[in-house]
Amino acid sequence: MQWTGVIPALTTSFRANGAFDARAMARHCRWQIEHGVTGLVCCGSLGEAATLSFDEKLEVAESCVKAAAGRVPVALGIAALSTKEAVDLARGAAKAGCAGLMVLPPYVYSSDWREMRAHVSALISATRLSCMLYNNPPAYKTDFLPEQVAELAAEHRNLRAVKESSGDVRRISALRALLGERLQLLVGLDDALVEGVRAGASGWIAGLVNAFPAESVALFEAARSGDAARADALYAWFLPLLRLDALPKFVQLIKWVQAREGRGRETVRAPRLALAGADLAHVRDVYEAALAKRPAL
Repeated sequence: MQWTGVIPALTTSFRANGAFDARAMARHCRWQIEHGVTGLVCCGSLGEAATLSFDEKLEVAESCVKAAAGRVPVALGIAALSTKEAVDLARGAAKAGCAGLMVLPPYVYSSDWREMRAHVSALISATRLSCMLYNNPPAYKTDFLPEQVAELAAEHRNLRAVKESSGDVRRISALRALLGERLQLLVGLDDALVEGVRAGASGWIAGLVNAFPAESVALFEAARSGDAARADALYAWFLPLLRLDALPKFVQLIKWVQAREGRGRETVRAPRLALAGADLAHVRDVYEAALAKRPAL
C-alpha cells in the first residue's frame, strides 16, 4: 500500500432491504479502478462502518479485494468500541487479503493521549500491514497532534501515512516539517484537496470520487503536477460538490449523487434516513448546476 494518488473512501453498497450487496460493491470497485484510482479504502465513515457488524466488515473487505484482483491495493478502515475488537478486525483484514489498514480512534470514547497511544499502538502492531492513521478531531473528538504522530512513527515502522482531516491545512506543512518524508500525507477532506496538495500532500482519501472518479483523478493530477490553471478551473467547478463531503449528512448526500450518476443506490442504514426537505433540495440544486457546466476531460 503506497498511500499516494486518489484513493476512494468507498461507500458501502446495500440492497433495498438494507443487506450488504457484494455484487454491487464489486461493480463499484471495478468502475473506480477503471478510472485511475490508486487504491481502495472500505469501511470508513463513508462506508457506514458503525452500522456494520464485525463479520459484515470482513465480508466487505473480501469483496473489495476480490474485485480489485491485484490491480490496486485495498485497505480496511479499523474502528471499534474496544481495542480487542479493533485488533481482531485488523488480523481479519490481513487474512482477507487487505494490503493496508486505516487506523481510527475507538468509537464513542474520547480518551487522553496515553490511552489513545496505547489503543492505536496495539492496532498498528497487530499485523505487518501498512497503516494510515486517520486524524479527524471534528468527528472523533481526538486530535493527533504532529508531535504525537512523530512519536507513533518512531515506534512503528509499518505506520506509513496520515489521513489529515482536521480542517487545518497548516497541519500538512507541520507534519512535513517535523517528519520529512517519513510518512505519506493524505488530504481527508474533499474541499481542502488543492490546498493540501500544494502544502505537500501526496494523496487524497476522497469522497465524491464515488460519483465522479474521472474528475477526481484529473483534479488531483493537475494539482500534483503544478498545472495551476487546470487545477483551479476544475476545482472551481467541483467545489460545490466537494463541499457536500463536509456536511453532517455527507454519506446520504454522496450516495444520492452517486445514484444520480447511475452507480449505486441511495440506501443507507438507520439512524441515517433518506434525504428529504431542504437537504434534498440543496443536493439536487448543487448536482444540477454541476451537470450544466460539467467539464470535458
